[in-house]
Amino acid sequence: IQKLCDRVASSTLLDDRRNAVRALKSLSKKYRLEVGIQAMEHLIHVLQTDCSDSEIIGYALDTLYNIISNDEEEEVEENSTRQNEDLGSQFTEIFIKQQENVTLLLSLLEEFDFHVRWPGVKLLTSLLKQLGPQVQQIILVSPMGVSRLMDLLADSREVIRNDGVLLLQALTRSNGAIQKIVAFENAFERLLDIITEEGNSDGGIVVEDCLILLQNLLKNNNSNQNFFKEGSYIQRMKPWFEVGDENSGWSAQKVTNLHLMLQLVRVLVSPNNPPGATSSCQKAMFQCGLLQQLCTILMATGVPADILTETINTVSEVIRGCQVNQDYFASVNAPSNPPRPAIVVLLMSMVNERQPFVLRCAVLYCFQCFLYKNQKGQGEIVATLLPSTIDATGNSVSAGQLLCGGLFSTDSLSNWCAAVALAHALQENATQKEQLLRVQLATSIGNPPVSLLQQCTNILSQGSKIQTRVGLLMLLCTWLSNCPIAVTHFLHNSANVPFLTGQIAENLGEEEQLVQGLCALLLGISIYFNDNSLESYMKDKLKQLIEKRIGKENFIEKLGFISKHELYSRASQKPQPNFPSPEYMIFDHEFTKLVKELEGVITKAIYKSSEEDKKEEEVKKTLEQFDSIVTHYKNMIQEQDLQLEELKQQISTLKCQNEQLQTAVTQQVSQIQQHKDQYNLLKIQLGKENQHQGSHSDGAQMNGIQPEEIGRLREEIEELKSNQELLQSQLAEKDSLIENLKSSQPSPGTNEQSSATDSARESEQIAELKQELATLKSQLNSQSVEITKLQTEKQELLQKTEALTQSVPVPGESETVVATRTTDVEGRLSALLQETKELKNEIKALSEERTAIKEQLDSSNSTIAILQNEKNKLEVDITDSKKEQDDLLVLLADQDQKIFSLKNKLKELGHPVEEEDELESGDQDDEDDEDEDDGKEQGRYELEGHGVTIFTRKEFTFVQIDLKAFSEVICGVLDENGPIFGHRFLKVLLPFIT
Repeated sequence: IQKLCDRVASSTLLDDRRNAVRALKSLSKKYRLEVGIQAMEHLIHVLQTDCSDSEIIGYALDTLYNIISNDEEEEVEENSTRQNEDLGSQFTEIFIKQQENVTLLLSLLEEFDFHVRWPGVKLLTSLLKQLGPQVQQIILVSPMGVSRLMDLLADSREVIRNDGVLLLQALTRSNGAIQKIVAFENAFERLLDIITEEGNSDGGIVVEDCLILLQNLLKNNNSNQNFFKEGSYIQRMKPWFEVGDENSGWSAQKVTNLHLMLQLVRVLVSPNNPPGATSSCQKAMFQCGLLQQLCTILMATGVPADILTETINTVSEVIRGCQVNQDYFASVNAPSNPPRPAIVVLLMSMVNERQPFVLRCAVLYCFQCFLYKNQKGQGEIVATLLPSTIDATGNSVSAGQLLCGGLFSTDSLSNWCAAVALAHALQENATQKEQLLRVQLATSIGNPPVSLLQQCTNILSQGSKIQTRVGLLMLLCTWLSNCPIAVTHFLHNSANVPFLTGQIAENLGEEEQLVQGLCALLLGISIYFNDNSLESYMKDKLKQLIEKRIGKENFIEKLGFISKHELYSRASQKPQPNFPSPEYMIFDHEFTKLVKELEGVITKAIYKSSEEDKKEEEVKKTLEQFDSIVTHYKNMIQEQDLQLEELKQQISTLKCQNEQLQTAVTQQVSQIQQHKDQYNLLKIQLGKENQHQGSHSDGAQMNGIQPEEIGRLREEIEELKSNQELLQSQLAEKDSLIENLKSSQPSPGTNEQSSATDSARESEQIAELKQELATLKSQLNSQSVEITKLQTEKQELLQKTEALTQSVPVPGESETVVATRTTDVEGRLSALLQETKELKNEIKALSEERTAIKEQLDSSNSTIAILQNEKNKLEVDITDSKKEQDDLLVLLADQDQKIFSLKNKLKELGHPVEEEDELESGDQDDEDDEDEDDGKEQGRYELEGHGVTIFTRKEFTFVQIDLKAFSEVICGVLDENGPIFGHRFLKVLLPFIT
């Protein structure tokens, strides 16, 4: 290893260094410690200096990966694995001590070469696994660090893309800043595309890796969740859950994928998220049909048990606290005959002791989420227990009946689940607490019915299992809190208070301490929410009873057992009942909130005197009065708001009606004005008819008709004038466009041959366009001449009509003469109308030709732009080729120099060296010429007329160039043969010039 490190450090030849690094790579797995200690610096130096050679870089990266990573193929003992982990973290710490090493690794990842990029990805992933936070900080600080890693997802090679997903998993773990950058680098779009390409839930392990990365980006990151929702990515999750009703085909990978997909949905609607963000995601899931898709999986057959459980939990959190989603869930029916509500089907599995424990917990959570802040749903559940809604036929089982059945079954877990579910139906709902007091139960045949409250206390006093008693006590505490009527009903049974005091006063074992604490809580609720309606169980008497039978300090101590219990803190953390086994199901999350709220209040109520209670009652009464006044004013304000809204609507309708009436009035005024004008015209006509009788009447009628037709002719002529002006302006624009095209045309000497031919075509097209424009101009001129003719004829007609109106016909003139005059005028008018129609048709044809010309101009402009782009590309290619030639010339010169120096070294060492010039001279047999030249010149060649003279000596070749003549030759070649041939000519000639 030492020798190989020396070779890497000191070898001047790249092949030697490459072979040494390859040998280190082969040793790095077996002798990890030795290679890591001795070779790490040399390998980092190779990465810095030999970037141009992808092979040696790949070997160096692989060697570093073998040193740093803890991946072991063979099974080893625990001690050796710990030692390997320590080695990996130590080498990682050495590597990242210089931050430049990580930035160098990031820059190497930009290389597209597979042998560089793939080991680089693996090495960076291993670094993140060893010392994640430190490497994350370095990548976060380095410019464009995260963006370079995001490019891995777009790699066409699946191996690199998949390892890139694993790298981003390690990069985004527990780092909110990097998570945000990755999300805004379009990670969601790319990951969802990969999941879709791989086949959604039917995909392989790549889908699993993408889903884990999505969870890293979204979990506990509110900004990313908001970005995910606003980017409409929730809608793209719907196809994930289109699994259908399958009885087979659930592979282990598919189960894993679907499990992760459901967890991803839960991340977006988690109760720990801000309420606004959760509710917006819940609404989006309902609108895009995701909730409906989840409900179909919920009711489908053949779904694996763990997927069904996770689906129930997911649906629970999607509907939790969202009224729209809760209403939809209440309407879902199971595909049975007859169809049953999904809630009933789920409750059946909850109270069935044969079902798996995890599934029963999930159903309880679903029922709790359905009733969370859902007073409508709470009322529907309680209503199924009331006498008026119970189905007498017994064909269908309701939710309330199932809960009562579970409440009084022999299975303690069913008792607890049913009690907690029923308590959630009463949570923060005083009306349902009062309604539940009406529920009557038939315990046995012949005995009178017993209330549900009484039956709960009866079971409690029978001394059943602890889980059952805890569930019933939680139900009673929830029922009686904030409900004085329920407290009165509870105290009305004379056996309840002695039972509670007896339970609290006894000194029992640790298991019973929790039951004693809950009994103390129930008794404290009976005191605090007591309205003193029962004389025998007023607040003061109950306090005295506690002081005599239990003692205040003992009572408070027993009350404190609840919050001190180890399972109490566990249940208070999350709303979901997540327990490892049934015996841990003791507390409910919502009940822990109630205990926290009431514990201090009850403690104060126990220590208060009767006078303080009276004062509190007075304060309560005053507060209630104030509350009633405030509610009264609130109702008044609401009524006034409604009245204001109605008045606003009335005002808006009145405004609309007013506007309509105003428009109608304006129309009527205009109609009246028209009628007035018609009336005045008729008046004038009648006056004229009275003045001229007999034959004069025909002339008057003719004079009455002529002014209307003449006005119409004037309007048509004005329209023709305006059309002519428009056409002339458009022609002027086209002329200016053609001139611009002429000026913008490139000179023929600068463009290539292809662009020259295209410009020639364009010049031909422009010439044709010019001809068409000239014909259009001539047509317009002819039309203007015709318009002037029409104007002159119109003026003559006007003069004639004026002469007719002024001239009074001779009484002896015959009627036939007048008729001939009128027919002549009418004929001329019809001819004029026909000509105007023809002119309009010609104008239409001209406008169509104008549009065609415009399209031709647009197409020519586009072809010019295309040619310009091609020209620019060719110029870029020419510059690139020139640069390449210059680089080659420099390389050739360096090689010549190296060859010359090597020959000199060989001569000094005494090795015979054959010169190329000597070989050439030996072949040509020109030893006599060498003697004549005295060894000074071995050859002289001239290119006649080209300004180039070549001298050859033993070791060197000189070229003498007359620049003026040589440039004239090259320009001549370019002019004769074009730029492409000239380019090739120079390419051939340049090596000789050097």
